[in-house]
Amino acid sequence: MTRRHRRDAHAPWWQHLLALLVVIVFLAPFAWLAIASITPAGALLDRPLRWWPKTLDLSRWSAIATGGAATPAGGFRQAMINSTIVALGTVALSLTVAVLGGYALSRLRFRGHRMVLLGFLSTYMMPPIAIVIPLYLILVQFGLLDSKIGLILVYSSFITPFVLWTLTGFFDTLPRELDEAATVDGAGRLRILVQVLLPLCRPGIFSAVLFASLLCWDEFLYALIFTSSSSSKTIPVAVAEFSGKFSTDFGLVSAGGLLAALPPVIVALIFQRHIAAGLAAGAVKG
Repeated sequence: MTRRHRRDAHAPWWQHLLALLVVIVFLAPFAWLAIASITPAGALLDRPLRWWPKTLDLSRWSAIATGGAATPAGGFRQAMINSTIVALGTVALSLTVAVLGGYALSRLRFRGHRMVLLGFLSTYMMPPIAIVIPLYLILVQFGLLDSKIGLILVYSSFITPFVLWTLTGFFDTLPRELDEAATVDGAGRLRILVQVLLPLCRPGIFSAVLFASLLCWDEFLYALIFTSSSSSKTIPVAVAEFSGKFSTDFGLVSAGGLLAALPPVIVALIFQRHIAAGLAAGAVKG
């Protein structure tokens, strides 16, 4: 048994209790979504509230799995595909621009390079509602309204500055001696970036990819305004359509919310080691 494992095994009881409470607080919403998704609609409004239904209702899950595309529940399947395509496309485009731009801003000292970085970052700080009309007119002009490509370009416009700022900070933490040693060996700038710096920036890249994908996955305002058909609507819009004009099936909303939350949680669990390393490296930067 390692020293760390022996230390954890002899941790005070209150630390284990505190850890258990934190786990309960974080997992309780997911547990309630799961329970509400299999609870009959009438039982969700019972007083006093029942924590476990007398009878199980799996109709919402059946509607999502087998419902027609014209129904809100059936359209949720297409919305998950749309969100995945938009998130992957946005992350790929933003990461490509941010890697090249972050390397240039970190390694190529030109006049006003910090002002350029602050200029990119200022666009990320702008309220989304302030640029809705200009973006809408641009998408109409180029025929990209109600399309996944249009959403990818719109999302990239405010996610790229965030990823660029993040990766620039990670490039700044790497010593310039690495570049000089690779240059002596005859490597060009692109080879230095790809073969030397990017492997060392892997934790930062994973962190940037995770946060960028979460921003795409959860974004609602632009998706609501710039999409209108099931071929381009994303998950937040699809879940919002579960609410009817006169009534709302909270069980269906819970099922959709649970499905929408699973992919980000799974990705975070898979890459948690790299993400933790990236956040730690960013915390001690400079």
